[in-house]
Amino acid sequence: MSAQSDAGAVPLEREGVRGFLHAPKGGAGRGMVLTHGAGGNCTSPLLAAIANALCSAGFTVLRCDLPFRQERPTGPPSPAKSARDRAGLKAAIKVLRQTVPGDITLGGHSYGGRQASMLCAEEPDVARGLLLLSYPLHPPGRPNQLRTEHLAKLRMPALFVHGTADPFGSIPEMEQALAMIPAPTKLLTIEGAGHDLKRGRLDLTGIVAALAPH
Repeated sequence: MSAQSDAGAVPLEREGVRGFLHAPKGGAGRGMVLTHGAGGNCTSPLLAAIANALCSAGFTVLRCDLPFRQERPTGPPSPAKSARDRAGLKAAIKVLRQTVPGDITLGGHSYGGRQASMLCAEEPDVARGLLLLSYPLHPPGRPNQLRTEHLAKLRMPALFVHGTADPFGSIPEMEQALAMIPAPTKLLTIEGAGHDLKRGRLDLTGIVAALAPH
Protein backbone atom coordinates (compact mmCIF):
# COMPACT_ATOMS: atom_id res chain seq x y z
CA MET A 1 0.00 0.00 0.00
CA SER A 2 1.27 3.45 -0.81
CA ALA A 3 1.66 6.04 1.92
CA GLN A 4 -0.89 8.18 0.11
CA SER A 5 -3.57 5.46 0.14
CA ASP A 6 -3.12 5.10 3.89
CA ALA A 7 -2.85 8.81 4.66
CA GLY A 8 -4.47 9.83 7.91
CA ALA A 9 -4.85 6.30 9.29
CA VAL A 10 -3.45 5.71 12.78
CA PRO A 11 -2.09 2.28 13.77
CA LEU A 12 -4.13 0.71 16.55
CA GLU A 13 -3.40 -2.27 18.79
CA ARG A 14 -5.69 -2.66 21.76
CA GLU A 15 -7.51 -5.44 23.60
CA GLY A 16 -6.51 -8.06 21.07
CA VAL A 17 -7.48 -5.87 18.11
CA ARG A 18 -4.86 -4.84 15.54
CA GLY A 19 -5.36 -2.51 12.62
CA PHE A 20 -5.67 1.11 11.50
CA LEU A 21 -8.13 3.76 12.63
CA HIS A 22 -9.47 6.43 10.26
CA ALA A 23 -11.00 9.32 12.22
CA PRO A 24 -13.00 12.04 10.42
CA LYS A 25 -12.12 15.69 11.03
CA GLY A 26 -15.57 16.52 12.31
CA GLY A 27 -15.44 13.99 15.13
CA ALA A 28 -16.89 10.51 15.53
CA GLY A 29 -20.43 9.83 14.43
CA ARG A 30 -21.15 6.56 12.71
CA GLY A 31 -18.59 3.78 12.65
CA MET A 32 -17.41 0.96 10.40
CA VAL A 33 -15.34 -2.13 11.23
CA LEU A 34 -13.78 -3.40 8.02
CA THR A 35 -11.74 -6.58 7.55
CA HIS A 36 -9.98 -8.62 4.90
CA GLY A 37 -10.29 -11.87 2.98
CA ALA A 38 -8.62 -15.24 3.48
CA GLY A 39 -5.48 -14.34 1.55
CA GLY A 40 -4.95 -10.77 2.69
CA ASN A 41 -4.74 -8.46 5.67
CA CYS A 42 -6.00 -5.07 6.74
CA THR A 43 -3.40 -3.20 4.66
CA SER A 44 -5.35 -4.16 1.51
CA PRO A 45 -5.55 -1.19 -0.91
CA LEU A 46 -9.22 -2.06 -1.46
CA LEU A 47 -10.01 -1.69 2.24
CA ALA A 48 -7.90 1.47 2.51
CA ALA A 49 -9.72 3.08 -0.42
CA ILE A 50 -13.13 2.31 1.07
CA ALA A 51 -12.03 3.40 4.54
CA ASN A 52 -10.74 6.73 3.23
CA ALA A 53 -13.95 7.37 1.29
CA LEU A 54 -16.13 6.58 4.29
CA CYS A 55 -13.94 8.66 6.59
CA SER A 56 -14.35 11.63 4.25
CA ALA A 57 -18.11 11.13 4.61
CA GLY A 58 -17.93 11.27 8.42
CA PHE A 59 -17.45 7.62 9.37
CA THR A 60 -14.85 6.50 11.90
CA VAL A 61 -13.40 3.37 10.29
CA LEU A 62 -11.39 0.61 11.94
CA ARG A 63 -9.58 -1.65 9.47
CA CYS A 64 -8.52 -4.72 11.40
CA ASP A 65 -6.69 -8.01 11.03
CA LEU A 66 -8.70 -11.09 11.92
CA PRO A 67 -7.21 -13.33 14.65
CA PHE A 68 -5.94 -15.89 12.13
CA ARG A 69 -3.92 -13.18 10.41
CA GLN A 70 -2.60 -11.85 13.70
CA GLU A 71 -1.39 -15.38 14.40
CA ARG A 72 0.60 -15.72 11.17
CA PRO A 73 1.41 -13.30 8.33
CA THR A 74 0.43 -15.63 5.47
CA GLY A 75 -1.75 -18.65 4.85
CA PRO A 76 -5.49 -19.28 4.85
CA PRO A 77 -7.78 -19.41 7.90
CA SER A 78 -8.73 -22.70 9.51
CA PRO A 79 -12.45 -23.53 9.20
CA ALA A 80 -12.26 -25.10 12.65
CA LYS A 81 -11.25 -21.72 14.12
CA SER A 82 -13.70 -19.46 12.30
CA ALA A 83 -15.60 -18.79 15.55
CA ARG A 84 -12.44 -17.16 16.88
CA ASP A 85 -12.37 -14.84 13.87
CA ARG A 86 -15.97 -13.84 14.57
CA ALA A 87 -14.99 -13.17 18.18
CA GLY A 88 -12.22 -10.95 16.83
CA LEU A 89 -14.76 -8.91 14.89
CA LYS A 90 -16.89 -8.55 17.99
CA ALA A 91 -13.82 -7.32 19.89
CA ALA A 92 -13.13 -4.78 17.14
CA ILE A 93 -16.68 -3.45 17.45
CA LYS A 94 -16.16 -3.12 21.20
CA VAL A 95 -12.94 -1.14 20.68
CA LEU A 96 -14.53 1.12 18.08
CA ARG A 97 -17.53 1.67 20.37
CA GLN A 98 -15.15 3.42 22.79
CA THR A 99 -14.95 6.37 20.39
CA VAL A 100 -18.08 6.05 18.23
CA PRO A 101 -21.42 7.04 19.77
CA GLY A 102 -23.51 6.29 16.68
CA ASP A 103 -24.41 3.21 14.67
CA ILE A 104 -21.68 0.76 13.67
CA THR A 105 -21.64 -1.14 10.39
CA LEU A 106 -19.64 -4.36 10.04
CA GLY A 107 -17.95 -5.13 6.76
CA GLY A 108 -15.43 -7.35 5.09
CA HIS A 109 -14.00 -8.71 1.87
CA SER A 110 -14.74 -12.34 0.94
CA TYR A 111 -13.98 -14.53 4.00
CA GLY A 112 -14.04 -11.49 6.26
CA GLY A 113 -17.47 -10.52 4.95
CA ARG A 114 -18.77 -14.03 5.40
CA GLN A 115 -17.64 -14.08 9.04
CA ALA A 116 -19.17 -10.63 9.53
CA SER A 117 -22.51 -11.84 8.19
CA MET A 118 -22.37 -15.00 10.30
CA LEU A 119 -21.69 -12.94 13.43
CA CYS A 120 -24.65 -10.69 12.64
CA ALA A 121 -26.86 -13.73 12.11
CA GLU A 122 -25.77 -15.12 15.47
CA GLU A 123 -26.06 -11.78 17.30
CA PRO A 124 -28.52 -9.46 15.50
CA ASP A 125 -27.77 -6.52 17.82
CA VAL A 126 -24.00 -6.54 17.30
CA ALA A 127 -24.15 -4.07 14.38
CA ARG A 128 -26.68 -1.93 12.54
CA GLY A 129 -25.63 -2.81 9.01
CA LEU A 130 -23.40 -4.96 6.79
CA LEU A 131 -21.00 -4.21 3.92
CA LEU A 132 -20.09 -7.41 2.06
CA LEU A 133 -17.40 -7.12 -0.61
CA SER A 134 -17.21 -10.12 -2.98
CA TYR A 135 -19.28 -12.37 -0.74
CA PRO A 136 -17.99 -15.95 -1.38
CA LEU A 137 -21.33 -17.50 -2.24
CA HIS A 138 -19.76 -20.83 -3.18
CA PRO A 139 -16.29 -22.22 -4.02
CA PRO A 140 -15.30 -21.63 -7.66
CA GLY A 141 -16.75 -24.34 -9.89
CA ARG A 142 -18.93 -25.75 -7.11
CA PRO A 143 -22.22 -23.85 -7.28
CA ASN A 144 -24.05 -26.49 -5.25
CA GLN A 145 -21.92 -25.78 -2.16
CA LEU A 146 -23.78 -22.62 -1.20
CA ARG A 147 -22.84 -20.60 1.88
CA THR A 148 -26.30 -19.22 2.45
CA GLU A 149 -27.61 -21.15 5.46
CA HIS A 150 -27.43 -18.14 7.79
CA LEU A 151 -28.68 -15.41 5.44
CA ALA A 152 -32.33 -15.81 6.42
CA LYS A 153 -31.35 -14.83 9.98
CA LEU A 154 -29.97 -11.41 9.05
CA ARG A 155 -32.03 -8.57 10.49
CA MET A 156 -30.02 -5.51 9.44
CA PRO A 157 -29.59 -3.75 6.07
CA ALA A 158 -26.86 -5.29 3.92
CA LEU A 159 -24.93 -3.78 1.02
CA PHE A 160 -23.26 -6.27 -1.33
CA VAL A 161 -20.52 -5.18 -3.76
CA HIS A 162 -19.80 -7.83 -6.37
CA GLY A 163 -17.89 -8.18 -9.64
CA THR A 164 -19.61 -9.55 -12.72
CA ALA A 165 -16.66 -11.93 -13.31
CA ASP A 166 -16.44 -13.28 -9.75
CA PRO A 167 -16.08 -17.10 -9.83
CA PHE A 168 -17.36 -17.32 -6.26
CA GLY A 169 -20.85 -16.32 -7.41
CA SER A 170 -22.52 -14.91 -10.50
CA ILE A 171 -24.78 -11.88 -10.33
CA PRO A 172 -27.96 -14.00 -10.83
CA GLU A 173 -26.77 -16.32 -8.05
CA MET A 174 -26.15 -13.35 -5.79
CA GLU A 175 -29.62 -11.97 -6.53
CA GLN A 176 -31.16 -15.29 -5.50
CA ALA A 177 -29.14 -15.27 -2.28
CA LEU A 178 -30.16 -11.71 -1.42
CA ALA A 179 -33.80 -12.70 -1.79
CA MET A 180 -33.30 -14.95 1.25
CA ILE A 181 -32.54 -11.97 3.51
CA PRO A 182 -35.62 -10.51 5.22
CA ALA A 183 -33.92 -7.15 5.85
CA PRO A 184 -33.32 -4.48 3.17
CA THR A 185 -30.49 -5.33 0.75
CA LYS A 186 -28.72 -3.65 -2.13
CA LEU A 187 -26.36 -5.10 -4.74
CA LEU A 188 -23.75 -2.87 -6.39
CA THR A 189 -22.16 -4.60 -9.37
CA ILE A 190 -18.73 -3.87 -10.84
CA GLU A 191 -18.57 -4.70 -14.54
CA GLY A 192 -15.65 -6.97 -15.42
CA ALA A 193 -14.34 -7.28 -11.86
CA GLY A 194 -13.29 -10.59 -10.39
CA HIS A 195 -13.16 -11.66 -6.76
CA ASP A 196 -10.41 -9.17 -5.87
CA LEU A 197 -12.43 -6.25 -7.36
CA LYS A 198 -9.26 -4.94 -9.00
CA ARG A 199 -10.71 -4.68 -12.49
CA GLY A 200 -13.61 -2.44 -13.38
CA ARG A 201 -14.60 0.77 -11.65
CA LEU A 202 -15.05 0.59 -7.90
CA ASP A 203 -17.97 2.90 -7.18
CA LEU A 204 -16.80 4.48 -3.92
CA THR A 205 -19.43 7.20 -4.22
CA GLY A 206 -22.15 4.57 -4.53
CA ILE A 207 -20.86 2.66 -1.53
CA VAL A 208 -20.77 5.79 0.62
CA ALA A 209 -24.22 6.88 -0.55
CA ALA A 210 -25.70 3.47 0.24
CA LEU A 211 -24.19 3.42 3.74
CA ALA A 212 -24.63 7.06 4.73
CA PRO A 213 -27.67 8.03 6.83
CA HIS A 214 -30.60 9.48 4.90
